[in-house]
Amino acid sequence: MRIIDLRSDTVTRPTPAMRKAMAEAEVGDDVYGEDPTVNRLEALAAEMLGFETALFMPSGTMTNQVALMLHLKRGQEVIAPEGAHIYEYEPGSLAVLAGGTIRLVKAPYGIPDPEAVRAAIHTSVHQAPTGLIALENTHNTAGGTVVPIAVQRAIQRVAEEAGLPTHLDGARFFNAVVALQTTPVELAKGFRTVSICLSKGLGAPVGSLLLMPKEYRAEAWRYRKLLGGGMRQAGVLAAAGILALTEGPGHLARDHQMARALAEGLLRLCLEVDLQAVQTNMVYVQIPQAPAFVQRLRGLGVLANAMGPSRVRFVTHRDLHDEDIPLALKRIEQALQVA
Repeated sequence: MRIIDLRSDTVTRPTPAMRKAMAEAEVGDDVYGEDPTVNRLEALAAEMLGFETALFMPSGTMTNQVALMLHLKRGQEVIAPEGAHIYEYEPGSLAVLAGGTIRLVKAPYGIPDPEAVRAAIHTSVHQAPTGLIALENTHNTAGGTVVPIAVQRAIQRVAEEAGLPTHLDGARFFNAVVALQTTPVELAKGFRTVSICLSKGLGAPVGSLLLMPKEYRAEAWRYRKLLGGGMRQAGVLAAAGILALTEGPGHLARDHQMARALAEGLLRLCLEVDLQAVQTNMVYVQIPQAPAFVQRLRGLGVLANAMGPSRVRFVTHRDLHDEDIPLALKRIEQALQVA
């Protein structure tokens, strides 16, 4: 039985071209800044997004947390959209590492109201002072939704007026680029720091990058070392990252098309799906007893994630075959009949 893995786009495996590049990568000691392949990856990312420099790290949690450590003084607060990854899925790291707190603002479909962001800014001695405004694009828990550039610009203006920096958690940054039909430079514009993941839809096995101004690099380098992120001959991984950046974005439109086909098929099965939220490569379904439903699917060869007691997430990615979505829908229908 063919297993159809729809748990996440992190399950993608390196392509044969990536494996060849990894095997042949020119390497050095990156903790000394001497790995030429890592240096090429960082320079490529900085050029693609319009930044002065980038720093390669093992994970998106690390790039986000290093950014928070760069921006926040102890006891300060970051404003973020409800459901933000830095709040939900980076287990207390903000408090432990940066000594900060978080204030969430309502964000329907992952999109905060700029005026709600303005109202959330605090300067009173009786409250944690605001030190940073963060956005997430695409927004995972909202359904893989995109933040329109006009809203992004309006929030950046609010931050600028308040003298605050902005950070973008761009774990699926290029999915947003494709969905918004824009360019990486345009989407990254105006942020002080941007985190992007190479190991999701772009298909690299490991790694994320933090984009930033040159003056942040030395401190970011120290924080990476503090967190155990120095990887020595990391060019073996960076070689795959280069191909992820240059070739990976070209696969994302297909991922989005598969997600739309899956969502429409689930609706035909009378499942509760919000099509407005299906904007990139994720489909969330409301269903009672979600963990039990996911277990039934597993028995039928379809892997998905229960995101709580009544919510299931499916994620499409480039390792799926064209016939996998119709086949998954047949198996989902079987799981519903068993229930």
